[in-house]
Amino acid sequence: MRPFRKSLAVLTAALTITTLGTGIAEAGQDGGKAVLRYTEHGIPHIVAKDYAGLGYGYGFAAATDNVCELANIYLTVSGQRSKYFGPEGGGYPSLSEAESNLHSDLFFQRINDSGIVDRLVAQPAPLGPRREVREVVSGYVKGFNAYLARTGRAGISDPACHGADWVRPITEQDFYRHYYAIAITGGQGVVTEGLFTEPPSGATPTPGTGGQLSAKVAQALNGSGLGSNGIAIGADSTAAGQGSVLLGNPHYPWQAGRRFWQSQLTIPGRLDVAGASLLGMPFVQIGHTADAAWTHTVSTPVTFGLFEVPLKPGDPTTYLVDGKPEKMTSREVTVPVRQADGSLKPVRQTFWSTRYGPVMSDFQGIPLPWTTKSAFTVRDANGTNMRGLNTWFELDEARSTADIVGALSRTQGVPWVNTIATDRAGNALYADIQVVPHVTDEQAKLCSTPLGQQTFPAVGLAILDGSKSSCQWGSDPGALEPGIFAPSRLPRQQSRDYELNTNDSAWLANAKAPITGYPHIVGDIGTERSPRTREALLTAEKGGFTTDSMKKVLFADHSLFADLTAADLAKLCASFPGGQAPSSSGPVPVGPACSAIANWDHTYTLDTRGSLLFQRFAARLGSVDRFSVPFDPKAPLTTPNTLNAANADVRKAFGDALVELRTAGLAPDARLRDGQAVTRNGERIPIHGGQGFLGVLNVMTPVWDPARGNVEVAHGSSYIQVVGFRGRACPDSSTVLTYSQSANPKSPYFSDQTKLYSRGEWVKERFCEADILRSPALRVVVLR
Repeated sequence: MRPFRKSLAVLTAALTITTLGTGIAEAGQDGGKAVLRYTEHGIPHIVAKDYAGLGYGYGFAAATDNVCELANIYLTVSGQRSKYFGPEGGGYPSLSEAESNLHSDLFFQRINDSGIVDRLVAQPAPLGPRREVREVVSGYVKGFNAYLARTGRAGISDPACHGADWVRPITEQDFYRHYYAIAITGGQGVVTEGLFTEPPSGATPTPGTGGQLSAKVAQALNGSGLGSNGIAIGADSTAAGQGSVLLGNPHYPWQAGRRFWQSQLTIPGRLDVAGASLLGMPFVQIGHTADAAWTHTVSTPVTFGLFEVPLKPGDPTTYLVDGKPEKMTSREVTVPVRQADGSLKPVRQTFWSTRYGPVMSDFQGIPLPWTTKSAFTVRDANGTNMRGLNTWFELDEARSTADIVGALSRTQGVPWVNTIATDRAGNALYADIQVVPHVTDEQAKLCSTPLGQQTFPAVGLAILDGSKSSCQWGSDPGALEPGIFAPSRLPRQQSRDYELNTNDSAWLANAKAPITGYPHIVGDIGTERSPRTREALLTAEKGGFTTDSMKKVLFADHSLFADLTAADLAKLCASFPGGQAPSSSGPVPVGPACSAIANWDHTYTLDTRGSLLFQRFAARLGSVDRFSVPFDPKAPLTTPNTLNAANADVRKAFGDALVELRTAGLAPDARLRDGQAVTRNGERIPIHGGQGFLGVLNVMTPVWDPARGNVEVAHGSSYIQVVGFRGRACPDSSTVLTYSQSANPKSPYFSDQTKLYSRGEWVKERFCEADILRSPALRVVVLR
C-alpha cells in the first residue's frame, strides 16, 4: 500500500473523518484531493498526492481561517478598494505606503495595466514559475474558491466580511499580483506616494540638501519597524557537541496582510516541510524539513535606486541621455470610486516613466521635486522578480545548508531578506543572497549626483546621474538578469559555531569571524551594532545550546540597553534635588521610581517593576546622545556604553516618562502586565517583551494609549520557531504564533496561542507521522 493511502487507512480505522464533497468535488476535479489533519491550536498538516492537491488543501484551509483578510488582499491588488470603501481610508499598508484607498488603487492599477505581472508569469523558469509552482498555485486558487463556494458570502462567520460584496472567487492572476506586491514592498512599495507627481508648470523648488535627505531616507527605510532575529547554532556551540539549533523569530505586524499562517505540507515520498508563510503564499517561507531549517531577517541592502535625469529646456517631459533627447512615456490610469451617494465615478491619474523607471517626486517627507531642469526616476530591483516563488519551493525541499545555498543561488528570488539556516550535520549558515541593485562602490563614486554623494555613503541609497548611459546599473555573468549582483558577490558564511542576523549588516554574523569585502550597497562594515544585535552576539558567544535553552533565552526578555544604562539611571534619579525630576511640563516627583529602577532585573517579563518606566524613558531618547562612552570598532560588543547622565535631554526624558505613566494611570513602579496588553473578545491578555531599541530579542512594539498605556501590538514576535537536530531522531521543534492562526474573532483559533504566548509557553510541533497521529486534538477533513 502506498504511503498516502496507508496514512488514510490508519486514520479511517482510528477516527471519524469529515468528508467535504458537496460543492467541492466539482471545484476540485482538476486539483486533486487533499487531507487536512488538524492538531492542537488548529495547525493543519496538509497531505496530498501531488502539487495541485497540496495547493488545493492549502487554499481551502487558509481561507477557512482568514478568508476576509485574503479577500482584502485580492481587492487591494486588483485596484478596487475605492469602489467598495470610498477614496479615503488608509490604503492597505501591508502592501504599499499609499496613504489612501484611491492612491492604493491607482498604484496597483498602474501595475496591472502595464501587464508586467502577466509577462513575468509567462516566462519559462528560472525567470518565471517552474512547473511545480504553477501546479501549486492552480490548486491554491481552486481550494480558496472551493471554500467560498461552500460557505457563500452569507455563510462567512467573520464579521469583517460577512455577506460583503467585495469577497469574490479569485484567479491565478490575483495570486501572482499578490506575490508581486510582496516582492516590491521594499522598493516601489516604499516610494508609492512619490509616484503621484506631475510635470512642472512654473517655478519649482530645489531638492533638499544631502544631509537632510540622508536623515529622512534613513527614517523612511526604517519606518516600518519590521525586523527579525535569526540565530543558527552549529554543532560546536550545542551542549551535546553535535547537531544544531535554529531560532527563527520574525518581528512582523500583528494585523492585516503581513500576518503569518502555520502549516505542514506533505506529498509522501516527495515533499515534507513545516513552518509558516505570509497569508496567501502556499509554500513554507520560514520553517524546516526533516534535515534542514531556515529563517529570514529583513536585510540592509536598499533594493531600489534613483536616477536624476536632466530635462530638455522648455519641455519637462523630455530628458537627455548622452546628450540625446528621449521622450518620457505616460500612462493614464482609471479606477472606479464610490461616491457619497453610492454611485461610482471614474478617477484618472497620469503616471510618467523614463528608461530607468517611473518618475517620482517627494516621498515620506523627502524632497525630490520634479523641476524644469531635472526629474528623479526610480528603479526597483525587484520590479522583474517572479523568481521568489521558485526560491521558496526549492527551500521547501532542502536537506542541508548546501541545498539552501544552492536554492538561493539558482533562483535568485529572495526580495529583501537574509537567510539564516542550520542542518542535521551541524552546520550554521548566514547568507545575504538576495536581489540587490548592481551599484559598485566605484560606480557610486563616478556616477552619484551631489545628493547621491551624501545618501549612498550614509544609507546605501544610490542616486545616479541618469544623463549618462554608462551610469546605469551594472551586470554580473552569474546573475539571472542584468542590473543585480550575482550570488558570488554577496556575503555568506558557514561555520560549526554560530551565524546570526538581527537586521544589522552582514559584518558581524559571527563576532569571531567578521565578514568584509562586500559592496557598500549591501551594508556597512565596522559600524556600531544595535543593542539587539549585541544582545544576540553576546548570547551566542556563550554556547552550550539546546532547544530548551534557546527557548528560555528568547522568553527571558532580557534588555541589554538596561544592562548598559539602568544603574546609571537609578543614580541619576536619586540625585535630583528634592526628589523632583525635570520634565517638559516642569518638575515632577520621582516617588518610587528610583528604587524601581535600582531593583529591576533588566527583563521584560510580566511581573517586573521598573521595566515599563524604563521603556517609556528609552522611547523618549530618540536621537539624543545617550552614551558617554562612544563606539569603538575594536570592541563592537561592549561599546558604546554608560548613560550620558549629564545630557539635559536625557534628564528631561526621565521626567517626561514619569509624567507619561502617571497620565496613563500607572505608577512609576507598575508591573509590565499592568501597562502592556492586548484585548481579544473582551479579554485582556498581558504581553511580555519589549522594543528592539531596548536590546530585547523578543521584540514587541506596542501601541501606546496616553490614557491607558500599551493597549495593542503594532508589530513584533510573530511566528516563532526553535528547531533542533540531533542524531536521526525527528526534529525537536517548538513553535508559537503569537497572534494565533485566525483573524476571525469567532474562530476557536483567534487568540488561543496569544494566551499561550502570554504565559511563556510553546507548542510542541508535531512533524513526524507518529506524533501527528498521537495528537489528542486530531481532526481530519478529507477534501474530495
